[in-house]
Amino acid sequence: MGVAVRLEGLGKRYGDVEVLTGVDLEVEEGEFFSMLGPSGSGKTTCLRIVAGLVEPTRGRVLLHGEDVTGRPPYQRDVNTVFQDYALFPHMSVGDNVAYGLMVEKVPKAERRRRASEALAMVRLDGYEKRRPTQLSGGQRQRVALARALVKRPRVLLLDEPLGALDLKLREQMQKELKAIQAEVGITFIFVTHDQAEALSMSDRIAVFNEGRIVQVAPPAELYENPADAFVAGFVGTSNLLGPESARKIIGREGTFTVRPEKIRLVDIDGPSAGDGECSATGVVTDVSYLGAETRYTVTLDAGDELVVTEQNLATKSTDALAARDRPVRLIWGEQHNRLLPG
Repeated sequence: MGVAVRLEGLGKRYGDVEVLTGVDLEVEEGEFFSMLGPSGSGKTTCLRIVAGLVEPTRGRVLLHGEDVTGRPPYQRDVNTVFQDYALFPHMSVGDNVAYGLMVEKVPKAERRRRASEALAMVRLDGYEKRRPTQLSGGQRQRVALARALVKRPRVLLLDEPLGALDLKLREQMQKELKAIQAEVGITFIFVTHDQAEALSMSDRIAVFNEGRIVQVAPPAELYENPADAFVAGFVGTSNLLGPESARKIIGREGTFTVRPEKIRLVDIDGPSAGDGECSATGVVTDVSYLGAETRYTVTLDAGDELVVTEQNLATKSTDALAARDRPVRLIWGEQHNRLLPG
């Protein structure tokens, strides 16, 4: 496997505002790579620089080892799928998919053949004659994907492509996109602010914050070993024990994070912690019943708050909500404490 995209010292400034600062990154060929971060973190600007839609203030973009920093989009072996799909409503699905080939003056018979192949890739065989208005949101998204794939780019850039879909359809399209990417073998670079989306789809994830990449890692490593408090809070729930609480509960100095699903919630008079376990007492100050699970917010006697999630294997909503204002004990394994740098 070679390197599909390399960013070297990438920066972007608009007037006095620096939206991207010293970004260095390598994306491997055939990888499903996600750029994750809140609005304004620089991830979309970074993607648009790779696409050639935005010119960097400094730094270089290399595609498969070739410096393309000064080249326009049509001279880069990439294609982009946007959130709004940008389909032509007056054209058939087949003509929408083949549009880029028509602009390049590809013969009509070959355009039709390649458009049909691209639609088959996204599970829309036989939809050539339909209009975009006759399709569901998920189908329109797949037409936009087919239009990008038909030109056979080596890198496909996806800018929050599922943001306009409802939750159920978005989850379905996440599976579809991952399956399509594995089938076609093209490098996908996917921009999203949805951490669950990034965790479920990606081979690796770059987390952006304030114009910088703060961590690059596979999903499990990112979740289990966050690089700092920002990553711990953005990729999952921010469960932080500050130095004072950590000293009382863990017996160590520093700021620690522990994930909500690792913690057991028991009655205040219930069992104490065993060997290799931590224990803290507190009061349940908030309860959110979410159907499959319940999320409890506990204000600790030692200071700070911890969130605990429990699966509702036999719990009813009335039982869960009755826990509010109740004194409780929290227990978790010492191995789940993660010391954060700094």
